[in-house]
Amino acid sequence: MTIEMTSNKPYIVKAFYDWISDNDLTPYIVVDVSVYGVMVPMSYVNDGQIVLNVSGSAVGSIALGDETIELSARFGGKLELMSVPYGAIAAIYAKENGAGTSLEIEHPEPESIVEEATPAPVIMSTIKVVDNKSDVESSTKLQGSKPSKAKKPTLSVVKK
Repeated sequence: MTIEMTSNKPYIVKAFYDWISDNDLTPYIVVDVSVYGVMVPMSYVNDGQIVLNVSGSAVGSIALGDETIELSARFGGKLELMSVPYGAIAAIYAKENGAGTSLEIEHPEPESIVEEATPAPVIMSTIKVVDNKSDVESSTKLQGSKPSKAKKPTLSVVKK
């Protein structure tokens, strides 16, 4: 009997990330951008790969989730939000001494790829929240597909 198991790659990547970081070294990942779901700044890709410094000091935020690594970092002064499925990670290593491991690229099965419908944008104009529950005032404007000159959304808390 064959027992189906999930990929061990997220566990390996997280363990190496912790090990490298705990030794005060700089973790880098090599990402294969041909894997479905990779979102990185494509102008920094060379030969189908991008090398990312994923140390806590180099990124604005990082979350090592169950299926992907979500992070934000600056490239050429511009903040980029990135998503890297674990299957796209070809290697994780310490910049200073190269300690780490290479990993096999895992492409998702076509039937596991589910496209999510993107809802139409909803623009909220102004919302006022009053501390008294019987006295809640709100005004919301929903905009269709045509552009408008609506003000930025604001939220005010007024206490009596």
